[in-house]
Amino acid sequence: MPNIQNILAIASGKGGVGKSTVSVNLALSLKEQGLKVGLLDADIYGPSIPLMLGTVGQKPSTPDNKTFNPIVALGIELMSIGYIVLKDEATIWRGPMMSKAIEQLLFQTNWSDLDYLIIDLPPGTGDAQLTLSQKAGLTAAVLVSTPQQVSLIDVKKSLEAFRKLSIPLIGLVENMSYFICDECGSKHHVLGSNNIEKFSIDNDISLLGQIPMHPRLSEGSDNGQPVIINSEDRLLTKVYQEIASKIDYEVRKIEKPKKSLEDIAVKTEN
Repeated sequence: MPNIQNILAIASGKGGVGKSTVSVNLALSLKEQGLKVGLLDADIYGPSIPLMLGTVGQKPSTPDNKTFNPIVALGIELMSIGYIVLKDEATIWRGPMMSKAIEQLLFQTNWSDLDYLIIDLPPGTGDAQLTLSQKAGLTAAVLVSTPQQVSLIDVKKSLEAFRKLSIPLIGLVENMSYFICDECGSKHHVLGSNNIEKFSIDNDISLLGQIPMHPRLSEGSDNGQPVIINSEDRLLTKVYQEIASKIDYEVRKIEKPKKSLEDIAVKTEN
């Protein structure tokens, strides 16, 4: 997809860590920095992007009965299986069917010229990850985890999978890192502390930022008003914007492969 400059996977290896919330708010943070951004919800079995961006019930148009025009909301382009299957319909597909569906969502969507296509990966390290890693030409990946060791066990598997596939890892985002007490103003690490820092050092991966717990994060996800665009709490906005800036800075440093005329000629002959 030559019209897309960078394809960035957001992965966790484990469900329930807030990866989709992070994906949505990072996409919007990059957009706020003047970049053109698309967001692909690759969680075939549990698509949540339509709800988080207030687009439940919308259907993508098709100009030719073969491709889809993305849904546009809050200035970013969106595609999800949630826009195609009926609401509350169970998606019961085997691995090959899921992989094919992800390919269609990725390649048969008429994305415009984008600086970033953010892909919200499903949990695990199976067919979906392999399909996207091998066929999408991922520029890099960002990992998301909560502070508990039980989350880091699965993040470690995702980390090793991306490294085996030679996909650059930008860093690790700690979600639900702490909450700030309204009464005393102190940080409370209810899910544990220092685990992420130790993990990042042991595995030679950067810690991009620590996102606190806050009711506005879940409220924004439920009512289609992500915290980045509708938050009175500047701390949350600042944390996400700083993480987005770090990601953009690191992505710009990645040397992307360039094909020579000889490579193209050989491929054409074959």
